[in-house]
Amino acid sequence: MRIDILTLHPAMFEGPLTQSMLGRAREAGAFEVHTHSLHNWGLGNHRQVDDEPYGGGAGMVFRADVVVPAIEDIERKEESGKRPHRIYLSARGQTLKQEKVESLASNHDWLLLLCGHYEGIDQRIVDGGWIDEEISIGDYVLTGGELPAMVLIDAVARFIPGVLGKQESAHEESFSAALDRKKEYPHYTRPEEFRGLKVPDVLTSGHHAEIEKWRKSQLS
Repeated sequence: MRIDILTLHPAMFEGPLTQSMLGRAREAGAFEVHTHSLHNWGLGNHRQVDDEPYGGGAGMVFRADVVVPAIEDIERKEESGKRPHRIYLSARGQTLKQEKVESLASNHDWLLLLCGHYEGIDQRIVDGGWIDEEISIGDYVLTGGELPAMVLIDAVARFIPGVLGKQESAHEESFSAALDRKKEYPHYTRPEEFRGLKVPDVLTSGHHAEIEKWRKSQLS
């Protein structure tokens, strides 16, 4: 999978996407990430990317004549003529859930993420067809779309072959179809007893059918 990120702050992605499993998976070529500074398409000597909203009000709005050329230039670099699935990270968007994560991972091999800021983007960017969907990570407002983009990338990447050590790990966990979209059962490891707290007897019984039954009973 290829992921392009259009943002005011490319440096924010250098840490999270270069560490742990995501960093190792990128180095191994399991997926690739490209960050693009929106200022590269800014207007005038100051590389302006936003302006005051029509009708008045606080804050600034990303200009359509900056964002649209940026999206089109990124798409133009793909010689095969393929087009990315374009997502705007917005508090107004559909709340990200596991079903959406799985859909993005299985149905798209190229994502373009637009990270909003300030009061958002000119609505004509959406109405004109340059955005395919808007996604939110929760019913709250953040300073920008960079953190939501990182959350989305982390969640989607786990379904890309080669990212997790055991691919089944992504298919039998909280909110997965295998668990009927419920929260996962609790886990235990050694020692068998810790400060008076014991591992449930069924998990040390070796009786796999009973263990499976217990795990299903713990789903919530």
